[in-house]
Amino acid sequence: MDAIRNTVLEAWMTEHGYSSNSLADAVNRAVEELTGHLGGLDGSSVRAWKAGRVSWPKSATRTALEAVTGLPAVALGFVPRGRPAPAPASPQLEEPDMKRRTLVGGIAAAAGAAAAPGTASPRRIGMSDVNRLNKRFAEIVASDHRHGGQLGIERQAAALADETLNLQNAGGASQRVRSNLYASAAAFRSSAMWAAIDGRRYDVAKAHMREAQALAEMSGEPTIKFRIWSHAGTLYRHVGRPADSLAANDVALSLHLTRRDPLFACLGHARQAATYGFTGDTVAVQRALGCAQDALERADPALVRPAWMTAASNGAELETLALSAYLRLGEFEQAETHAHRSLALLLPQMQRDRAINTARLAIAQLGQGDLEPAIATAVRIPSDIAAQHARVAHLLQEFGTALNAIAPGSAAVRTWTEHTVTGLRGHRPEPAVTSRIKRPAG
Repeated sequence: MDAIRNTVLEAWMTEHGYSSNSLADAVNRAVEELTGHLGGLDGSSVRAWKAGRVSWPKSATRTALEAVTGLPAVALGFVPRGRPAPAPASPQLEEPDMKRRTLVGGIAAAAGAAAAPGTASPRRIGMSDVNRLNKRFAEIVASDHRHGGQLGIERQAAALADETLNLQNAGGASQRVRSNLYASAAAFRSSAMWAAIDGRRYDVAKAHMREAQALAEMSGEPTIKFRIWSHAGTLYRHVGRPADSLAANDVALSLHLTRRDPLFACLGHARQAATYGFTGDTVAVQRALGCAQDALERADPALVRPAWMTAASNGAELETLALSAYLRLGEFEQAETHAHRSLALLLPQMQRDRAINTARLAIAQLGQGDLEPAIATAVRIPSDIAAQHARVAHLLQEFGTALNAIAPGSAAVRTWTEHTVTGLRGHRPEPAVTSRIKRPAG
């Protein structure tokens, strides 16, 4: 039988700016994270997937590909061995519905079996179901740490939220289990919200936020309430509504959780500091960062916390938000100090945060007139991340705009322009905001 071309995978690669070689490199790195050994794929391997000559990659490769894309293999057009291949169809027509059907087939199948007519009695939904959902949530968080902002992550998280809610009607459950199901649904929806914020899809993020808030209230779970209100503060900051951002962060900080575990207070105060930086209030920034540092020192490092608090646990998130605040204030020397600290504390898998903070470091160096070090910093950002992540692309465009304003026609500008043409080809950034770095007089 002739191989059937995988047009769904081709469409995904086109949408996300991947060539065969760059996708092979990304999957190889993900294989290394999973197994400790770098994968052995090259461009020809991916071309074999696209041509349909390989319809079901090996297990480790498949898991790594799913981590890179944020989608199950079947949602990328692959067909498990022993299952007949579907007739070719237009990926533009088929892909959204196909993703919805296949993203969480295991959960949907369990719900369907429990609710099927003719069943003697509905299946009892228990904590084992909640634990499986928690494992999927940890996978979403891990994918966010590596890639961030990707539409695939947002869609997967939103689909998992919907499927989690389906379990509420799929069988009997205790009140404890039902509360945990609502908390899981809220967690998935909050990850969809964060991916949309990170991808600068702010209107979509607001819709996710409203649903996440309602689910969190039904769950009564304070940890997820904190996450959602804290993300709301970040969303409002990004859309230029500092008063709403401060109010949302105040809701997060008012939760009893922040008194029980000072690490949550640390994160809440640090996010307030980032918003105060947006308003230009230096005194408020320093006060909020002082409160955050005090809370970090009081936090018990032995407590078990959600995976999404990882960067807060060792102070990396505090340094990241301090960097953001001082960059907004135009205090570039302070910003550079916090940039170096954050980069030293970030764990290796936090590729998205590392790229963002490296771009911010370059802007801080440029703000001090250090053109050559700034460019050397900026070109360290991997081109695939720069091409695929909206916030990184936005920061690099801002960097280029500021560089041109400071040293028009200089060798530094020519070096950066050459890099953007050769190293960042395929990068389509959004329009840059007005630069915070002013061109020196004269």
